[in-house]
Amino acid sequence: MNAFHLQNVNVSLERRRILSGVSLNVPSGQWIGLLGPNGAGKTTLIRAMAGMLPFEGTIDLKGRALTQWSDRDRACQVALVAQSVPMYFDFTVKDLVLLGRAPHKNWLAPYHDEDHARALTALARVDLAGFEKRSVLTLSGGEVRRALLAQALAQDTPVLLLDEPTSHLDVHHQFEFMRHIRSLVDAGRTVVGVFHDLELAARFSDRLCVLNQGQVVTEGTPEEALTPEVIARVFRMSATVIQGDDRLHIDYSATVRN
Repeated sequence: MNAFHLQNVNVSLERRRILSGVSLNVPSGQWIGLLGPNGAGKTTLIRAMAGMLPFEGTIDLKGRALTQWSDRDRACQVALVAQSVPMYFDFTVKDLVLLGRAPHKNWLAPYHDEDHARALTALARVDLAGFEKRSVLTLSGGEVRRALLAQALAQDTPVLLLDEPTSHLDVHHQFEFMRHIRSLVDAGRTVVGVFHDLELAARFSDRLCVLNQGQVVTEGTPEEALTPEVIARVFRMSATVIQGDDRLHIDYSATVRN
């Protein structure tokens, strides 16, 4: 069964077409990496899949039109980690993470022991154990990013949408978070993630979808999607793609001039 099915999806913002005719299947239990240059439409696509943007065409979530899901029911199925979220309120880190439990609660219902336990577990997963009482306004950019990732983990949804999940993270936390997400996928979760790092996307994703100028250029396994021809056409870089035992290595050699 597909977690998502998209057919001929168009999105326009401020009278400008951002996505044109995007079709994509996201099988349950797989990690789909979205790649493309700046302005390709990656963030717009993931926000449309989260129900945050109006669109034309078809987006089905678990075989049911996305527009037919209530906000609360959709939030019990799909968690989104946006590219950036301004911090205007003086939440504690734990309170911020507990917001991920809200879709599972009745209106004004208190958080229970299980909710607090899930929040603490999520914080530990992103190496923020001991930060529970810290104000989010005192965190670094990378720490805020990890707290938002913890919020999505605490939301405990079958599907995770991650918009550049490793931005602002140092190398250690990038790798540890990606390994944790990979373990969730191996246990049955579905992930759609936006990447800029081609090798990182290829290492952790099951399939890749490459976008350019709002359209799907190619979709397939990392080996199928990241060919020298695609890299030259979309990313304007001449590259040699070397397939190792467990990963692709991309050796960039020159900029491709238009």
